[in-house]
Amino acid sequence: MADEPVLVLITQDPRATGRAFEAMRIGIGIVAGENEVTFVLAGPAVHLLDGDTDDLVDGDDIAKFRANLKRLGIPFHVEASAVPADPDWNAEGHEVVRVTREQIADLVRAARRFIAF
Repeated sequence: MADEPVLVLITQDPRATGRAFEAMRIGIGIVAGENEVTFVLAGPAVHLLDGDTDDLVDGDDIAKFRANLKRLGIPFHVEASAVPADPDWNAEGHEVVRVTREQIADLVRAARRFIAF
């Protein structure tokens, strides 16, 4: 059971609320505790990977924390149907695993614990 990840499910829109960033920040704290963490961005939360962070609440902090996750090699599992057509999306080239809603449900079931925002 200890090999099962902690899942951080983010559904909040970072263009409208700081809750999306708070979820990312908490997830990084869990990573720092040497836990395997799976980050899932669903719905409008996929905008956490927008290239231009000026329109995001806590945009500067989001950019810093994304860089930390990239440096640690932690991918974002992203709801495939919510990925925007904007060519600037994920301009920094973070590793992205596109998943369906059904696969997100499977990730939740397989997790040791999860937090959802």
